[in-house]
This record gives sequence, structure tokens and C-alpha cells, in this order.
Amino acid sequence: MKKNNNVLKSFTILPDWIDHNGHMNVAYYVLVFDQSLDVLLDNVELTRDYRARSGNTVYVLETHVCYLQEVKEGDRVNISCRVIDCDEKRIHLYLEMHHADEGFLAATSEQMIFHIDASGPKAHPMPDHIRQNLETLKAEQAHLPRPEKLGSQIGIRRK
Repeated sequence: MKKNNNVLKSFTILPDWIDHNGHMNVAYYVLVFDQSLDVLLDNVELTRDYRARSGNTVYVLETHVCYLQEVKEGDRVNISCRVIDCDEKRIHLYLEMHHADEGFLAATSEQMIFHIDASGPKAHPMPDHIRQNLETLKAEQAHLPRPEKLGSQIGIRRK
């Protein structure tokens, strides 16, 4: 799979993130994707300041993580993100974790994000400028091929 060079954030795998199998524990994959999501939100102006001022925030409604190749202590990984789709209240994202030195795709995270009024909490439309920022990113990435794991389902594959 072709590497996405739109790196949001890079990490070095810490010793505390390693499980009894000698590779990164599943919880830390989610942590790395979540911290990278914060960078994306800042980039589209859905910042902590915006959330504090407006009383609006975002919730992750659904996430699907695929663990494709293990990463180990000291490995460096890069996280990239694609805006698959968005509307006035939802953002469909696809994040990839690539090994920084070897380039292989280690994991993916597909997420559905919901913009809400935190006082409800209830669904609430995003401001036009934030939605436009997301639409701009989506358009800039439209030439990229559909990710292989996008929309993948969990199930036992039978022959």
C-alpha cells in the first residue's frame, strides 16, 4: 500500500506501551490515533479554545481499528489522516499508522465523529468555516485511492 505523506503526528513507541507479547498493546494504538485526531481537529479550527468558547465539542461515535503489523519499543510511527466524508454534524475519518523507518502500514483506524452541543449533549451543526476546512481537506485528498481497509467488517471468513 502506498504511504500517505500527510503526517499529522509522529510517535516513538515507549517501553510502557509494550505488552507481554513484546509489541505495542492495543490500548496504545487507540491512544496514538486519538492524540493524532487532536492535531487534525486543531488544523480544521475545531480547537480546544473553540470548544470552550462555543460549548460545542465532538464525540467519537464509532471506531474500527485494524492491527496489521506489530510495532515494538523504540519504533517510530507516523500517523496520517484522510477526511472520507463530512456533513453538517458528522466527520468520517480514516487514519493510518506507518512505521517511520520501514514504511509499512502497521494499523488503521476508521472513525465517525459527531459535532455536538455539550449542554445536551445533542447533535449540533458545525460552523461553516470548520465544515469548509474539512471539505477542503477532503477535496485535496480526493485523488488518493480508496483505502483497502475502509469499511472493513469483522467476521470469520469461511472458504
